Amino acid sequence: MKLTLSDPTILKDSISIISDLVNEGSIKVDAQGLEMIAMDPANVAMIVFKLLSSAFVEYDVSESIKIGINMNNLRQILRRVKSDDMLILEISEENRLNITFKGNSVRKFSLPIIDIDDSEQKVPELNFPATLKAHSSVFTSAIEDVDIVADSVLLEMDKEKIVLNAKGDMSRATVEVKAGDDTQIIIEDDNLKYKAKYSIEYLKKMITGSKLSDQVTVQFSNDYPLRLEYKVVDKLMLSFILAPRVENE
Repeated sequence: MKLTLSDPTILKDSISIISDLVNEGSIKVDAQGLEMIAMDPANVAMIVFKLLSSAFVEYDVSESIKIGINMNNLRQILRRVKSDDMLILEISEENRLNITFKGNSVRKFSLPIIDIDDSEQKVPELNFPATLKAHSSVFTSAIEDVDIVADSVLLEMDKEKIVLNAKGDMSRATVEVKAGDDTQIIIEDDNLKYKAKYSIEYLKKMITGSKLSDQVTVQFSNDYPLRLEYKVVDKLMLSFILAPRVENE
């Protein structure tokens, strides 16, 4: 296996985001690209990451393999890469992940490949009747606003707008985003309003996906998991599935 990236920041930023939620991960490498599906330790959020083979300038994979990696260790190494470096990933004969940065100098790092009991994580089949497509900055700003007053946010969406409501002990925050040229709302039933509550702590980690793409897709339903997705055409996809907060009456 030998993989070469001319734009190392897409892997650097992706691993930085993922490592905030996942301690260890199993990366599958095959002819299509790199794929990682993992749950956070609390089983509240799932991460689905794909880095397509078309994102690489060199992609030599003879057979499908899985690479178990400590995500924080990988993040620490990738923090050292420069934007104009070539990033090369290889598996050594000692079954280690070798990472090389080629620029004005050549810097080499090596990580142990670890055994991970991932028992083949599968993305659940979910139906989302409410979808928001918008600039990443719009949703990021909204989450940062409601974070000031509470630790959870209620999302409400109809055919005209999405509203984020948060209530703290004394303070409240409401952010309303209307459908328009740059904000698309797709509702399965125009006569319905969909609402669900989610952890702001988790959403704050997920919205850093805006580093990767200036577009975000947000999908949810009534008291149902939320999916947050960032895509770069022909390069990558990073999505999150977040369990709702269902409170007893």
